[in-house]
Amino acid sequence: MRKNWWKFLTIALLFYTIIAGLLMEVPRLVILNETIRALYFHVPMWFGMIIMLGVSVVYSIKYLRNPEQKHDDTAVEFANVGIIFGVLGILTGMLWAQFTWGDWWSGDPKQNAAAIGLLIYFAYFILRGSLDNVDQRARISAIYNIFAFSALIPLLFILPRLTDSLHPGSGGNPGFNAYDLDRRLRMVFYPAVLGWTLLGVWMASLRVRIKKIEHQLDL
Repeated sequence: MRKNWWKFLTIALLFYTIIAGLLMEVPRLVILNETIRALYFHVPMWFGMIIMLGVSVVYSIKYLRNPEQKHDDTAVEFANVGIIFGVLGILTGMLWAQFTWGDWWSGDPKQNAAAIGLLIYFAYFILRGSLDNVDQRARISAIYNIFAFSALIPLLFILPRLTDSLHPGSGGNPGFNAYDLDRRLRMVFYPAVLGWTLLGVWMASLRVRIKKIEHQLDL
């Protein structure tokens, strides 16, 4: 029971995020208005994705230093969950964009960069599926995983800031601090980031345990 405290915390945070995110009063910001509530669902997905993929890279490095199957399993399952979060981030962003920018996909630099980043990671899974040798697959995909994460960071956080963007904080467009991320938003936003991230960790840990059972059954 004591070991599962963080799972109860995850459930509580997500219930709070959904209920408070939909019912609590939000500031009336120019253009955004009620759509600012998407902040509690869209942005945490990207936080969760970066953390999941970061953990995946750590275990890829661990595998290269100490080639144990558990390291490869952990790397690939955290990457799986990270990509799920990334796809959800794209979809929630498209929905938000439709109501604020007037189009599902406007060709915004950050939108394009996020899509390219996901394609790089889709190639990671295609690469794994194309290799039959277990050791070779784990080793080559670990190297590719490090490359993919190294490419993702500038794609999401550096390149979009070098040009004009509809996203806050880019190309002269003010960030959310200047756009009045006030106390009411912070009360839900920070718990949302923690809750969705913990959910990702929970999902990935379950997938790793399933992998472990599958390996034991194959013996």
